[in-house]
Parts: sequence; structure tokens; C-alpha cells
Amino acid sequence: MQSAVAVTPARVPELLLGLATVRPVFLWGAPGIGKSSLVRAFADSLGLECVSLLGTQLAPEDLIGVPQIRDGRSVFCPPEAIARDEPYCLFLDELNAATPDVQKAFYSLILDRRIGSYELPEGSIVIGAGNRSTDNALARPIASALVNRLTHVHLQASSEDWLIWAHSNGIHPWILDHLTDRPDHLWSKPPKTEQPFSTPRSWHMLSDALHSFGPALDEETLKVIAHGCLTPAHAVSFCGYVKIVRHAYGIEAIIKGEASWPRRIEDRDLLYFLAEAFRARLRKELPASKEHVNAHGRQLAYRAKALLVQLAEISVEVAQTVIADDADDQPVLPAWFLIEAARDMPRLVEARR
Repeated sequence: MQSAVAVTPARVPELLLGLATVRPVFLWGAPGIGKSSLVRAFADSLGLECVSLLGTQLAPEDLIGVPQIRDGRSVFCPPEAIARDEPYCLFLDELNAATPDVQKAFYSLILDRRIGSYELPEGSIVIGAGNRSTDNALARPIASALVNRLTHVHLQASSEDWLIWAHSNGIHPWILDHLTDRPDHLWSKPPKTEQPFSTPRSWHMLSDALHSFGPALDEETLKVIAHGCLTPAHAVSFCGYVKIVRHAYGIEAIIKGEASWPRRIEDRDLLYFLAEAFRARLRKELPASKEHVNAHGRQLAYRAKALLVQLAEISVEVAQTVIADDADDQPVLPAWFLIEAARDMPRLVEARR
């Protein structure tokens, strides 16, 4: 399921307070975006215990319960996890990954707040969550009858929200600083192949690993754990950033001429990171129109072309990433600068095509 309207995590508690207290809600979002954490935190804010049921691990009888004979009649006894005396938050995680029979078993629980003769205590809330089929995650179609029993809220990643949370929850300072500079690396679209990809959850996992290894963490181990948690390009960028932190090596020094591009093969991750930082600086400081270029812009453009030539001498591929188009094949750097680059560096621009 897709929606033209999505909300950031910061909006979710407010929406759940107004929605989940009166009707069941379904949170849609990509894997690792923080749906489960948001629901548990919301339940805690209301003083309710959060009882999670995982759709992929349930059978219909796990909800309906097993029959017992009472006074010559069969009575279904719901499981202890559901049949409680005090109000609570029933969290139906991965609901849309459940089999159709399990989804059907949820109907009365979601709409009527009851299973058989058992009714949820007054004050209880029901919240479901799941991934979208476009996320390459396990997701089954939801019957229209179930769709119509839920209010649907679509969640999108927000680096601003996550960084606020991260500062208060012990996330490693390398990650905080890196994602402050590169907020676009917080989340990436799930790949079609079986490989790690960046999400708020995977950055949290990496933070735990960094804390676990401590200051003695060597470069090779860092590469292993970064590539084991993140999108490959993000892992390379993060490793390059850490190398900068450890060796006081930055793009500012290169632009000023106080340092040069690293040339060692073993520093290729650092070179990629510096090239990305260089591209981001040019994107930020060069105006879209040449008519609006001031003295600082002219000096930066002149220096940038010289640095691109130096970078191409080390690696044409890395230099090409500086002037490459974005994922939608749209230019990132101003057209006037690219024209000048094409005139001064035809070999580099040909590689870009």
C-alpha cells in the first residue's frame, strides 16, 4: 500500500493519541524505520503494557484459542497473552505478513475488540504495523474487509527526528557527526538482492558494535562491521569519515591547499568520502546561474576545476562521482560549471556519459 501523504516519526505519537484511542491504526513503513519502537514508546507514554503478536509466527488457533467443553458446549479459550484483565496495547506486528486465515482471525479483534466471548478491557488500544510490498519484504495483500477496519498512517524516515532521538540514547558520536553531515545516508531503499542496507535500525546496530569494540577498533574490523550493517556506498563513506576523524584529514584542508588528495590504494575509501564531501560543498556554494557568481564563487570554481584534474589523475572513476547526475539523472552541480569542466576536462566529462 502506498500513500501520497506520509508523516515523520515525530508526528506519530500525536496521531496515535487521537486515533488509536478510538479506533485501530495500522502503521506502514519500510523495514528498520522504527515502527515497533514508536508503538512501544507510545504505549509507555499511556502507562499501558505493550503486548506484541508477530503475524508471521501465528496460526488462527493462536488467536481464537482452543475449545473446551463447558456444560455440554464447546467454548473457545483465548490465549493468556491476549486475555488480560487490565487495559493494554495490543501490537499486531507484521500483520500484513500473516496468512489470510490469520488475518481473518483478526477481524473481530480489530473491529469489535473481542475474540469469542472475551472482550478487550476498557482503555485498551489496538495498533498494527507492516512493511510495504515495494520494500522487498514479506508482505501479503490485505483483504478489503480488513483494510476498511483500520486507519492507515504511512511513515517516512526523518534524519532530523532520528538525530534528536540518537543524541539522547547513546548513539556513537562518530555516527551522530557523520549523519549530521550526510543525513541522506540515514535510510536507503531496500535492495532487490540479499545485502545489508541503511536504516535507522542498522545505524543503531552499528553504534552498538562501535561501543562494543571501543577505541581499539582497527580499520579492517571497522570495514567488516560497517559493510555488515549499511548500504555498501554508505559503508565506504562512513569508513572514510572515521579515517578523517582519526587523522584530522578534511576537505577544507584540500580546498585551501593545505593537504592533497590521498593517493594510497588503501585510502580509497577516504578518497571516495572526500570526493562526496567536495561534491556537497560545490552543490551548496556554487549558484545555479553564473550571473550570480561572486568573487568567492569564482575562486571556488577555479580551485574546484584544478582539484578535479588532480583527482582524475588518481582515479577518473572517483572524480566522475563529483560531477555525476543524481539517481533521477538530473544534474547536481550548476550547468555553467559543468560546461566549464567539459571544456577543461573533456576526458572526465566523456566518462560521465
